[in-house]
Amino acid sequence: MSDRAALVATAHASIVRGSKSFASASRLFDRTTRERVWLLYAWCRRCDDLVDGQDHGGAMGDQADVAARLVTVRELTALAFAGKPTGDFAFDALGLVARETGLTVEMANDVIAGFALDADDWQPHSEADLLRYCWHVAGAVGVMMAVVMGVDPADEDTLDRAGDLGLAFQLANIARDLSEDDAAERCYVPAEWLAEADIPPGEQMKPPYRMAMAGLVKRMCGMAQAYECSARVGASRLTFRQRWAVLAAAGIYGEIARAVERRGPLAWHSRTVVSNGRKATFIAQAAWQAMKPVPRSCHDGAAARGLTRRDLIVLSRP
Repeated sequence: MSDRAALVATAHASIVRGSKSFASASRLFDRTTRERVWLLYAWCRRCDDLVDGQDHGGAMGDQADVAARLVTVRELTALAFAGKPTGDFAFDALGLVARETGLTVEMANDVIAGFALDADDWQPHSEADLLRYCWHVAGAVGVMMAVVMGVDPADEDTLDRAGDLGLAFQLANIARDLSEDDAAERCYVPAEWLAEADIPPGEQMKPPYRMAMAGLVKRMCGMAQAYECSARVGASRLTFRQRWAVLAAAGIYGEIARAVERRGPLAWHSRTVVSNGRKATFIAQAAWQAMKPVPRSCHDGAAARGLTRRDLIVLSRP
């Protein structure tokens, strides 16, 4: 598929199906940015589905040939950046948005490294490991999104803060999805945290440990809040409509983390969601926030964030 209009239409259908929260926030961008965000999302979603054997998320498929699927992701991504047809709309979409914005294959490879960690059944031992994982699967996507929005690749601090938004999103996802991850025999809570809370490996979702897990998730949500504050500082450097969209997404995903924290041990009895009404509220609030300076409290919160994008890049080197 090479026709731009067709690629955009298919990418839009993918984001509507795969992430209602991102789809809602993306409508706030100007048309060109919105379409480019959809194109990039389509590639991210397709890579995730290919590696996990899914279709727009859901239950994981057979993992027997996951290594071969990861090779396919790398090969198709390389073809996309070479400007060649891939036979897969999502990779063609990546090639198109890369040509329009200056995305690099190195940026894409940072994201693919996160899929490789999942393919290896990797689990974090330390907090730094957790953040390194979050960087690859979401922070690196935030950097690509920033470039799609027109941020200069040489603007290291703004890219750091774009990566921070991805870190905040992924920490919220992990906190929300502990039960689903446990069913897939995955755990992204650092082993050191579990040991400190006297939770035996593999037992974290058993009823006797739910209260202790709620305490660890509160810690994780606090980290997400600090990274969200950092991202809000970076968003202040964008155009109004871009700032509005980013702040809306930050509010919606931040609410996921806050709702998980409020629910405590009950957070994994049912999936934590943000209602359409609440999303509309966050979108309206973001419009107001986009017209005002970043509050002092958020600057203070950002100062509490941990490792930065550049720290995590160093940690990820062999």
